[in-house]
Amino acid sequence: MQPPHRRFRMTTYAIIGAGAIGSALAERFTAAQIPAIIANSRGPASLSSVTDRFGASVKAVELKDALQADVVILAVPYDSIADIVTQVSDWGGRIVVDATNAIDFPAFKPRDLGGRLSTEIVSELVPGAKVVKAFNTLPAAVLAADPDKGTGSRVLFLSGNHSDANRQVAELISSLGFAPVDLGTLAASGPIQQFGRPLVALNLLKD
Repeated sequence: MQPPHRRFRMTTYAIIGAGAIGSALAERFTAAQIPAIIANSRGPASLSSVTDRFGASVKAVELKDALQADVVILAVPYDSIADIVTQVSDWGGRIVVDATNAIDFPAFKPRDLGGRLSTEIVSELVPGAKVVKAFNTLPAAVLAADPDKGTGSRVLFLSGNHSDANRQVAELISSLGFAPVDLGTLAASGPIQQFGRPLVALNLLKD
């Protein structure tokens, strides 16, 4: 029998993007003392403001290395997703968390995707991945703030077509201090979780 330290390996988490949502996630990972790596298309040197703020708990790495994490959280502009994720040809069952919203700027309205869900399109770009929609409904400032409000924990919604991936992301959300609410499949959650739908910007607490 192998010793315990060889049988178990910590899940690795990567945040792709260091804008408002990416920085908010880095804030929560740091507060929860969960190690994570962060990357963008410009390289680790461009992330010094983030790493200086959060110290050793969030480490900047090259994008190609971040894309090999067990759980990859996409916190980039929607139009940037394809250029980033297509650097990986087969995701091998790893989890991709879609924290993006398909927004039509400057009108700030939902993008016209021909009736399709934005996360369905993301799923096609990451063959072999288990895609979970999460971290997209709260404004960045609310996401970055302490989710424990004394009377309850701030709710975070998630959905996906793989129950095991949903469960793992729900556990991460709980570890970050939030109260996860699993909405089920992407098709079931699409009418309420996608940008412009009722759950976006809804700030709820769960005791």
